Amino acid sequence: MLLARAPPPPAMPSAVSSPPQRESILRPYCVPWTRGSVATAAVAKAAPFRGEQNHKQVASVANPLVKHCVRLRLSSAYRRSCRRILLVGLIPILEMCSFEFSTIETLLLLDGIELPEELYGFSGNVVYVSAAVMKKVSGMQSVDSTEAIAIIHMPKYFRDLDSDQGGAVLDEWLGSAKRILVLDGIQDPGNLGTLIRSACAFRWDGVFLLPACCDPFNEKALRAARGASLQLPVVSGNWSDLHALMAKSDMKMLAGHPESSSNGSERTHVLSKELADSLMSESVCLVLGSEGNGLSAETLQACELVNIPMQGTFESLNVSVAGGIFLFMLQTKQQKMAER
Repeated sequence: MLLARAPPPPAMPSAVSSPPQRESILRPYCVPWTRGSVATAAVAKAAPFRGEQNHKQVASVANPLVKHCVRLRLSSAYRRSCRRILLVGLIPILEMCSFEFSTIETLLLLDGIELPEELYGFSGNVVYVSAAVMKKVSGMQSVDSTEAIAIIHMPKYFRDLDSDQGGAVLDEWLGSAKRILVLDGIQDPGNLGTLIRSACAFRWDGVFLLPACCDPFNEKALRAARGASLQLPVVSGNWSDLHALMAKSDMKMLAGHPESSSNGSERTHVLSKELADSLMSESVCLVLGSEGNGLSAETLQACELVNIPMQGTFESLNVSVAGGIFLFMLQTKQQKMAER
């Protein structure tokens, strides 16, 4: 249990009977925190609520808010149409609210749980829900580790070119990029989230998702990204969009590829310090494919292949592990200097 249980708040009208209120898009103030700060809150003396939260209660799983949250958790199309994300768990909420790019619209707390100290400045809707509602919304069988859920606004740095103006979006988010990570059919949300996290950690400029990639905002991908998907520009598009960006920016196109699968052509290189140094001043687009299907035919045709030298009989590394190596090695000179 992360937080101390307190006596339930006074009974209030349910969310169904509450009068409609103007939608509030307020940016919560969050102080720097660590996992230890959550544990500290567990033994802290009960403190009064702060800020101007609108408190409600929901006990029924048939409540419209509950149905809305479940759809946000289960449906990528619904998330994109609403431009809202469901974030399950107190620790991910506190991690992500520490970035100014995310805004919490509604905070769901389990009945009897105090508002975390880090969210005292939050002035949006706070909804106390029953254990049955928390299980329904989170999809968990137990609420022991699920005391809070947040509905947050989809980051402004995410764009889906199927529904946006492609050229304008690419110019706005990635037009001056020097390092772009392209994911080609990455379907495992843990791998996708980890790759976005690594790209952010090594100061790459953005991530481009080709078709067949999983949604970067599903629950597992969000957890693996640890907030990176709210900090880094992420664009979802097709090869036509990517070719237009590469041509305009004159980027060198590389693709990670297992050595055992290479065709031995001059397009295949070994990842080395010499190769990385030769690319320091160039704009680079790195494409990584799924472990199951590998690189698409379009990627193989458009890119120079690069492999990671390995000993032993292993054919390849996990894509998130290989991606971390590529992203570290292929940083620009400015990115490497910033790490010193």
